[in-house]
Amino acid sequence: MTQSASKPVARAAQQQLVRLAARALARANLVHAYGHCSMRLDEGHFLVCAAKPMGLIRDDDEGTVVGVEGELPEGVLGEVRIHQQIYQRRPEVGAVVRSMPRDVMTLSAAGITPAPRHGMGAYFSPGVPLWDDVQLIRSEQQACGVAEAMGAGAAVVMRGNGAVVAAESLEKTVALTWYLEDAARIELQLRSAGLASNDGILSHQAAQQRATSAGRIFERMWEYLIAGDIQSTGAFMNEKAQ
Repeated sequence: MTQSASKPVARAAQQQLVRLAARALARANLVHAYGHCSMRLDEGHFLVCAAKPMGLIRDDDEGTVVGVEGELPEGVLGEVRIHQQIYQRRPEVGAVVRSMPRDVMTLSAAGITPAPRHGMGAYFSPGVPLWDDVQLIRSEQQACGVAEAMGAGAAVVMRGNGAVVAAESLEKTVALTWYLEDAARIELQLRSAGLASNDGILSHQAAQQRATSAGRIFERMWEYLIAGDIQSTGAFMNEKAQ
């Protein structure tokens, strides 16, 4: 992929959207001290949130524009290489979230990822791949491995180290991150109760039918997650940010 000739400048609405997403993920306990989110600006660049705990990102904390290829700018977190590799491989992806959801982490420590057993899990059918390495991602080779493990799916779980989710928009990616943790909650509770039989896993056909975007599915989850944020307008902001 060839990057744009010049680095774009993120517009105020794009910076605002990234801040909203970061704080929403923190309020939902999907990240803590660690985690980051980004949105694509053009073919060769994306905007990643400020390198600080996402719940502490303030209105004056601007994200950094990063090239899809090349070295990371100074001050950008090393695991943002994962974002680069996903954007390189998947031109349809408009946003990436790196999160640390509690139940996803618990299952992954045992080498398990949530199966599609309920409506929100349907978006990850036929299953969520596992990057089976507990090491932090500090090299391009490792980031390539995570992106390749993810493939064309919506998510990849990193063993004992959270998850990465990608989708067409930042709003949808945040919503899917919440869905992934809910799928992990279901998986963990069913396993704890001895009820996690394969009979409860949705067929791929049933999951595809259930994994709809109709009825403002993602918009309503986004509105729920950003509710109470001082920058929130309650609107599905993707059109404003483009």
